[in-house]
Amino acid sequence: MKTVTWTDIYDIAFALEEIHPEVPILEVRFTDLWQWVQELPGFEDDPNRCNEKILESIQMAWLDERE
Repeated sequence: MKTVTWTDIYDIAFALEEIHPEVPILEVRFTDLWQWVQELPGFEDDPNRCNEKILESIQMAWLDERE
């Protein structure tokens, strides 16, 4: 299994769409998104390396993945 880190934005977005296809993406709180990413299979990165810009990028990539 591939290791995923905070910078693997598109891999994260793809995985989130598979796990949470019913979620209204733009309504997800960043605290929830932060937690969900860390719970993804293969995710291995320091939680403190994440910031709002990374979470916004993940959110936008996830939105693109759904469309």
